[in-house]
Amino acid sequence: MELGQYLGRIGLSEAPALDPGGLAQLQLAHRRGIGFENLDIRLGRGIRIDGASVFDKLVVRERGGYCFEQNRLYADMLTLLGFENRPLLARVLLGVPEGVAPPRTHTLLLAQVDGKPWIADAGFGGSFVPPLPLEHGAEVGTSDGARHRLLRVGEPGSLPGEWRLERAGPVSATDGRSAPHGDWQAQYAFDLTQVAPDDLEMGNHWTSTRPDTRFTSLHIASIVLPGGFAALSERQLTVYRDGTSETRTIDDPRDYARLLRDLFRIDLTDQEVAALPLFG
Repeated sequence: MELGQYLGRIGLSEAPALDPGGLAQLQLAHRRGIGFENLDIRLGRGIRIDGASVFDKLVVRERGGYCFEQNRLYADMLTLLGFENRPLLARVLLGVPEGVAPPRTHTLLLAQVDGKPWIADAGFGGSFVPPLPLEHGAEVGTSDGARHRLLRVGEPGSLPGEWRLERAGPVSATDGRSAPHGDWQAQYAFDLTQVAPDDLEMGNHWTSTRPDTRFTSLHIASIVLPGGFAALSERQLTVYRDGTSETRTIDDPRDYARLLRDLFRIDLTDQEVAALPLFG
């Protein structure tokens, strides 16, 4: 029943094949069907990342979530489908000066597909990241005109990370943190160290409670679109489709609530939106 509800939420009528194509189909559908957002943090609510809580929030109540929620749901559904997987922790490098090692505040998945390791990530809010085989130089394109590649850059356990994910493509098809050029840019770095459930709990707690960070000081939402990407930061909306970008400001809380529901597939009531510090 849970798997059927999840597939319905992301717009799939049947389970995908247990192969690389099926994994790519599922990840794209997830990112188009469930918006990335941090709005419960701004409403003063705690973020729970156990399986039952994220399923209730993201599927039953049709809300969105950030990486610790999105990839917990994704991991559970991959397991039900038959994809073996486990979590990894990563350091997000967008906007970080060279030589600085930020905390491990992003989680992604290492999945086994046809007996080979792949990275699977349905919870990166900066842009759309497709599945990639865990191979140095692995590269794949997405419908927004971007390219993505994996590079093996360090030793296991090293501070800069063993693997680095990079992206090159339209800046407008991101959440706005990319440098103002379309060349290769680091997105995040990770290694393959085993991650315990409490490691994820600690990362989630830091991300959702530390003062003056992106998630505790801004109102954020993003979602993948056919041929593009939409991002909302505070009241500024950017929509990129098929090479064209549009930016506008949302001034009315009712318009903001409609936008969340219609574009980002996030079901927040008018009363909840009015309670956000954005409009308080």
